[in-house]
Amino acid sequence: MSTLEIIILALLQGLTEFLPISSSAHLILPSQVLGWQDQGLAFDVAVHVGTLLAVMMYFRKELGVMAVAWLGTVGVGPEKGRGSFDAKLSWWILLATIPAGLFGLLGKDFIEEHLRSALVIAATTLLFGFLLGFADIKAGKRTKHKPMEKLGLKGAMLIGLAQAVALIPGTSRSGITMTIGLMLGLSRDNAARFSFLLSIPAIAMAGSYLTLKLILSTESVDWFAMGLGSLLAFVSAYACIHYFLILLEKLGMMPFVIYRLILGVGLLWFILG
Repeated sequence: MSTLEIIILALLQGLTEFLPISSSAHLILPSQVLGWQDQGLAFDVAVHVGTLLAVMMYFRKELGVMAVAWLGTVGVGPEKGRGSFDAKLSWWILLATIPAGLFGLLGKDFIEEHLRSALVIAATTLLFGFLLGFADIKAGKRTKHKPMEKLGLKGAMLIGLAQAVALIPGTSRSGITMTIGLMLGLSRDNAARFSFLLSIPAIAMAGSYLTLKLILSTESVDWFAMGLGSLLAFVSAYACIHYFLILLEKLGMMPFVIYRLILGVGLLWFILG
C-alpha cells in the first residue's frame, strides 16, 4: 500500500468504527470501487489495535470501576452478588458479546465468501439506515427515557444479538446496537455509551482472531504501515468518540441516516448504472 492509502484507510477505520455508518463497508469499498489492493491481515490487526486502545482510553475510568465491581461477583452471577450496577453492567457486556462471538465463529467463512460485495453493502446500508432513522425519530418524540440501569440482562442480550447481525458488511455494529438501544427506550447518549462499551470485547475478539491468522500466515509484515495505521486509527477513533457524544444530543442520528441513504443509493447507481 502507498502511504496515502495507509492514511486514508486508517482514518476511515478510526472514524467509522464508532459512527453508525459501518467501518467494514468503508474499508471494503476502496477495493471494490477504486480497485485498491486489499490492505492485508497485518494492517487489519494494526487498525483494530488502534481503535481498541482508543475506546478503552476514553472509558478508562468507567472500565476501572466496572472491573473492580465485576471481580466482586465472580462465581455469583450477573444479577446477584453485591448488587452494584457497575457489576451488573460488566456482566451484561460480557454475556451480550457471546452472540457475536458464536456467529463470527460459525459464519465467518460464509460471510467472507458471499457477503462482502458492494451490492450487499448497498442493501444493508439502506435497510439499517432506515431502521436507525425510525428509532431516532421515536427517541426524539419520547418525553422520558429508560435509564441504563433498567435495561436489564434481556435488553442487553437483544443488543448483543443485534451486534452479531452487524458482522454482515454494511450493517454497522455501532449503528444497529444504537438502533436497538433506542428502540428499548434508552436515550441517545446511553444507547451510544452502551454500544461503545459493548464494542470493547467485540473489537478485542476480532483483533485476536486476525492476530492469530497473521501468526499462522506467511504474509510479510510492513511495520511502517502497521505503526502508522495503528496511530492514525487511535487518534481518529478517540476524537470520533469524544465529538460524537458531544454532538449526539444536539443533532441526533439524522445526519448519519441521511449519509447512509446517500451512500446506499450512490452504490446502487454505481453497481447498476
